Amino acid sequence: MRRRSCLLAITVGMTLPAVAQAQGADSASAQSAMITVTDLAGRQVKVRAPVRRILLGEGRLLHLVAALDHKALLDRIAAWRNDMIQDDPASYRQYLAAFPKLAQIPRFGGNEGSIIDIERAIVQNLDAVILNIETKRSMEDAGYIEKLAALDIPTIYVDFRHDPTVNTEPTIRLLGTLLGRQDRAEKIIAFRNEQMRRVSAVIATLAPQRPRVFIERIGGFSDDCCLSFGDGNFGRFVEMAGGSNIAKGLIPATFGQLNPEQVIAANPDCVVITSADWQANVPGGHWIALGPDSNATEAQRKLAWFPSRPAYTDIKAQKRQAFYGIWHQFYNSPYDFVAIQRLAKWFHPALFADLDPDATFSAFHDQFLPVDYRPGYWVSLGEP
Repeated sequence: MRRRSCLLAITVGMTLPAVAQAQGADSASAQSAMITVTDLAGRQVKVRAPVRRILLGEGRLLHLVAALDHKALLDRIAAWRNDMIQDDPASYRQYLAAFPKLAQIPRFGGNEGSIIDIERAIVQNLDAVILNIETKRSMEDAGYIEKLAALDIPTIYVDFRHDPTVNTEPTIRLLGTLLGRQDRAEKIIAFRNEQMRRVSAVIATLAPQRPRVFIERIGGFSDDCCLSFGDGNFGRFVEMAGGSNIAKGLIPATFGQLNPEQVIAANPDCVVITSADWQANVPGGHWIALGPDSNATEAQRKLAWFPSRPAYTDIKAQKRQAFYGIWHQFYNSPYDFVAIQRLAKWFHPALFADLDPDATFSAFHDQFLPVDYRPGYWVSLGEP
């Protein structure tokens, strides 16, 4: 173990100078002070802030760090998990084109619930480790929280994935505090809330009839059917957008699975497929490569396969061709308000004729992100 640590320290150390040179004066000049924050697991954590060196235990947190730090994006990321590279490659390519030194930041593997590479963390001289809340149990079982604490490296849990409609706002505010970007965090929160109200106010006032909706989670990632969401994540998005999630009463947790017979019996009016470019995981699969700059013609072709699945035999959605594909990464990013707008427009096109989710997402990019908006996050077989 000791020999591996030494070797890792040398390997990582070779990549650090280039990253250090990218650090901007703004983050470097901020005066640090010890503060206490409450993370998304309800833990009171002492940390020196603004943080200068962080490890992202969830690589897709780059979306939020980019919104908060903007063109100083690389200033504070000392290491990160490679999930964005594997599961959100179009976004990674977009950020890599704008920030070529992103490729030099040390990274490690694993999934949402994985423990971090603690040796990689120890050699990075970190101010904090930012973790997805799904890692809590595995990190505690491994004793890593205490080991990092003994080295004065606090661990902080955030959440976009488990309960995003509740936890997105406090996660944005928490990261804003850690990065010394509180004012910017509040502007992001205000933008998000305004865009959410554009849907919620109409649904609350007009109380339209809700279409019955089935969400196929990670469509095309495997041949399994029928992975979905209970009353959380995209399941809650559907309800907020004026739909009725058929899995809400059947899946007790955020994530779960129905059998094809349950889907057929529920007879949904609409089917929403969450999908993305998973070539790195499932080469040549039925997944739809949604995301920035996706090929619209190819996305239509891939979506057209889904109505043929046995679970959708003779259901209303199949007869109406009411099948929709949406970027899976909306489930694990600060962009839930965009997904809710897109769903609302699919479910109630007459009520939301003037709502333009592309314009909303483009405006967010213009105001907060260091990369330009590139459409390609959804596709439809039926009416837009």
